[in-house]
Amino acid sequence: MPELNQTLAKGEILRTQIAVVVPAFNEAESLPELVERIDAAITEMGRTWEVWVIDDGSDDGTFEVVQDLAKVRPQVHGIKFGRNFGKAAALAAGFESVSADIIITMDADLQDDPAEIPDLVALIENGWDLVSGWKQDRKDSFIKNNTSKVFNWFTSRMCGLSLHDFNCGLKAYRRSVTKSVKLYGDMHRYVPALAHLDGFKVTEMPVRHFARKYGNTKYGIARFLNGFLDLLTVYFLHARQTSPLHFFGRIGTAFFAAGGLISLYHLVLWLLGNPMHLRPSMLLGLVFIIVAFQSVSLGLIAELIVAGRKPEEAYRVADRV
Repeated sequence: MPELNQTLAKGEILRTQIAVVVPAFNEAESLPELVERIDAAITEMGRTWEVWVIDDGSDDGTFEVVQDLAKVRPQVHGIKFGRNFGKAAALAAGFESVSADIIITMDADLQDDPAEIPDLVALIENGWDLVSGWKQDRKDSFIKNNTSKVFNWFTSRMCGLSLHDFNCGLKAYRRSVTKSVKLYGDMHRYVPALAHLDGFKVTEMPVRHFARKYGNTKYGIARFLNGFLDLLTVYFLHARQTSPLHFFGRIGTAFFAAGGLISLYHLVLWLLGNPMHLRPSMLLGLVFIIVAFQSVSLGLIAELIVAGRKPEEAYRVADRV
């Protein structure tokens, strides 16, 4: 049997080898089958395991099902939220609770296949820090499929990480990744991007995807707008956090150049003897110059904030000798 944290070092607690975190919102019908399939997949690997089901404010008896499953399988654990806080909060609670060094996340609706776990774990053990599932043949609606394509295209280009499916629920992580990324709001969509920007090694693996067996989808069109706004947050807070003045300074330079050329045009007209009149183009030039100064000032303020951070907050150490 593979040995991974099975021996107790001084002051160290015994950890399971693989932990599965399952956010669940009104998924009472699917959980018994899901846990059974997770058990079969990981037991066949010869690894110790645990499952943490995070009940995100369900009202269909989901947590009662988790309690019943825990009586049969001691590896099953559950956390119940007082209300629906969202998938990011559920994942954060799960990451905080698990004890394993390899962590799998998957949705509770049986659209992800637990039989993929051995291949995901193999990639982690081959050196990757995060492996994201890629649902090549999605069994979702036309709207959900196509909005996801747009979302993935924008995310790849803004974050510099080329993945086909950032938001696939089926992922594998090293423990160091789950300790590093900060999840809130709807940031669960961007875990691969956040990990990549923090310097972790991220890849993807094609996985099977199945049509929902029970219940209804939780997808809504508002999630697409929220996802785009969260992408801007990721871009500004992570991709540009080390040099904010470079970003805002370029915007300011562009506005100053445009405003300066417009103002110079009116100055030349005045020097050539044309009377100075207040014109819309003149006002536009002044507005551009004001925006330029505001943009540069915003960049300087952001630089002061970055400079005030502790040095270790600006980077992630991957290893030491």
